[in-house]
Amino acid sequence: MINAKIFATVGAQMGFDRMIRAVDAWASENPHIQVFAQIGNGEYEPTAMEWTRLLEPPEFRARVESASAIVGHAGMGTIITALQHAKPVLIMPRRGDLQETRNDHQIATAERFGVKAGVSVAMDEHRLPEALDSILKRDAPDRLSNEASAELIDTVRRFIRDGESPAGPSHDVVPAKD
Repeated sequence: MINAKIFATVGAQMGFDRMIRAVDAWASENPHIQVFAQIGNGEYEPTAMEWTRLLEPPEFRARVESASAIVGHAGMGTIITALQHAKPVLIMPRRGDLQETRNDHQIATAERFGVKAGVSVAMDEHRLPEALDSILKRDAPDRLSNEASAELIDTVRRFIRDGESPAGPSHDVVPAKD
């Protein structure tokens, strides 16, 4: 893809050196593709791509808007932002056993969203280069709306009116015994 731009982000809460190292290695082998990373407070400093530790919200939004694809941790903010801007997104989950996060919720997020159009998953840094090679070949996903679907609104209305969820009637709450 000519004039391709990849924006890699680790979110605003913590670094993710394992992912940034892998993206940087890929960038060194693909100098014809512009890669910019927001790396957080990680220890690794990239050598083959431009980077900054943190971006202010307006600059972050501008980076997303100008990107051909987004690469990030499997955080909901990253996924939703990419899809709201109709950008293909490649996610790599942080792992609890590597002390990259408190538990493996990002693995569950990656498994759940990896089947959604526009979302690709690399479960580890060894799979990231191949996924990066293919992300720029993907069509842009449909733009995720900022508004709730009519189906969700109808479900919430039924729940408020009838006290029933789609799974069936709600159960009474039993107070704890003293």
